[in-house]
Amino acid sequence: MAATRLSIRIDLASGDRIGPGKIALLEAIRSTGSISAAARSLGMSYRRAWLLVEEINDALRAPAVAAETGGRRGGGANVTAVGERVVGLYRTIEAHARRAAGGEFRAIGKLVRPGKGN
Repeated sequence: MAATRLSIRIDLASGDRIGPGKIALLEAIRSTGSISAAARSLGMSYRRAWLLVEEINDALRAPAVAAETGGRRGGGANVTAVGERVVGLYRTIEAHARRAAGGEFRAIGKLVRPGKGN
């Protein structure tokens, strides 16, 4: 049976948003070293991933992702210290929220019907 999950989206004062999709993209870029490889691993188009990276970078005072253009060895991308900090803070917020609402999650779980395939 799939557990009840928590998804957090942070709405910034600028109107920008940071949520589970952008955080997953940053983590995938960190692990693959490439925006295109990260996009493939998440099942999204390169264009969508690039647009999300631009949104993240534009929302922050310093870029979360630094990309290098291709050449003989190809390009690449890395998550900057700012990007690492955003991921860490987001995951900490998520963990705090999960712990704080553990009882409520269990209570909701008792009220909902089992999902398909359960």
